[in-house]
Amino acid sequence: MVFLHLYNLVLLSATAFSAFAQEDISPGDAANTVKSTNLAVKVSASFPSSEIFGIKLVNGHPTQALLSFTNDEPTPVNIAFVGGSLWAPDPATKGATSRIVRNVTSTRYNVQIPAGEKESVSYSFATELHPQDLRLQLAVVLTNELGTTFTLSAFNETVSVVEPDASLFDLQLIFLYLFLLAIFLGTLYFVYNTWITTLFPQKARGGKGGERAKRSSGGSKKVDPADQTAVLGADGPAVTSGAKAYDESWIPAAHLQRPEARRVKSGARPKSRGKAE
Repeated sequence: MVFLHLYNLVLLSATAFSAFAQEDISPGDAANTVKSTNLAVKVSASFPSSEIFGIKLVNGHPTQALLSFTNDEPTPVNIAFVGGSLWAPDPATKGATSRIVRNVTSTRYNVQIPAGEKESVSYSFATELHPQDLRLQLAVVLTNELGTTFTLSAFNETVSVVEPDASLFDLQLIFLYLFLLAIFLGTLYFVYNTWITTLFPQKARGGKGGERAKRSSGGSKKVDPADQTAVLGADGPAVTSGAKAYDESWIPAAHLQRPEARRVKSGARPKSRGKAE
């Protein structure tokens, strides 16, 4: 319950500081007005990474703020919470009043500042907004030994919300470009195979069997005479080339013997069996 109560105080303090801005009260006057709570504690905020042209809140990157405290009280005080909000001019009133855009992160510290001492704490928050100029208001919730709660204004000035600088070596951008390129090439390939290839005539494939065999073998091949084997067939002797085209292990030995060719004299006549009576 104490945690929720202090958190609500941070939000209410940011709303109170916005009222000072609407009434054209300077940040210094607003701080003095808030410090009229009889607490002798001073607080200021600085941004170590800020540029000379102003404070910039880079989207997606944490913004570091350094809060410096000076305790002029005779007793210690505790830093309970640090939070804030971003404000913009209200278009409905033509900029006469402000409207809240977004609350920034509230951080719990529970850091004690001894009497008469100084203390510094680091506060960070991140934004994800459209590039624009906004008013940043940071508030601090303090407590004393009696448990009394005090709210102080730490910062109330205009800041600029900007996008991060693009780099050629950004891995996220490189991956995004490669992904989009793959989708584009895949779409082109699909369109080409689906519609464009049908507009061109298809070349005739194949041909006669001998032509395909000749193309596959790369033309005629010379045969070594030592690899040629004479074969006797019904039409006379023939020659085969290359290794044996069959397996002889399953053929009986009697069938493997080659028959001798009978020599027939061309001028011989068959003998007559007898004279005709």
